[in-house]
Amino acid sequence: MARWLNVEIFCPTSRQCEAETKNKGQGESIMSKIRIATTWLDGCSGCHMSLLDIDEQLVDIADQIELVYSPLVDALEFPEGVDVTFVEGAVSSVDDVAKIQLIRRRSKVLVALGDCAVTGNVPAMRNEFQVEDILNRAFIETAACQAQIPMDGVPQLNARVVPIHAHVAVDLFLPGCPPSSDAIFFLISELLQGRIPDLKGRSRFGA
Repeated sequence: MARWLNVEIFCPTSRQCEAETKNKGQGESIMSKIRIATTWLDGCSGCHMSLLDIDEQLVDIADQIELVYSPLVDALEFPEGVDVTFVEGAVSSVDDVAKIQLIRRRSKVLVALGDCAVTGNVPAMRNEFQVEDILNRAFIETAACQAQIPMDGVPQLNARVVPIHAHVAVDLFLPGCPPSSDAIFFLISELLQGRIPDLKGRSRFGA
């Protein structure tokens, strides 16, 4: 068991020791899987595309992880007891604030995935303008027909877009627009081994 930042990251070996049981008297060990979640806030989904670009390397770790929540799977509610959560995108709405706070409460390790989550990046470009002016420009001034600002079911925008660490504690930052699939795979692999990922030379801001 590796202890880091006041949370416990279980490597497969130590989890196996803790969950060791007898399987039909043959002495085989049962290994608990690491519960992983991914989500996005105000972003373009490019970081999730990079995650998918890990391709066949996912097979190497498939027996060690359980994807419990993600836009890539059919899960409606963020679960309790998540080991590692990857968050893409910046915080730009009231709904985003509530979501990231819930995720932080239910995650042992929180990873800011990509430049939008780390710095605000492209979504934060609207910080130079008033929210009302932005909505008017998008839905009134440039509308081809039926110009109106949508209200029903639309999250209320905050005055400023901020990175996720402006609202909650973040344990790891993986910049990039998007981060490379190799960097994402390395980070996951290191966490599975109970090590703090050394991302020097493996990540960078921008494309």
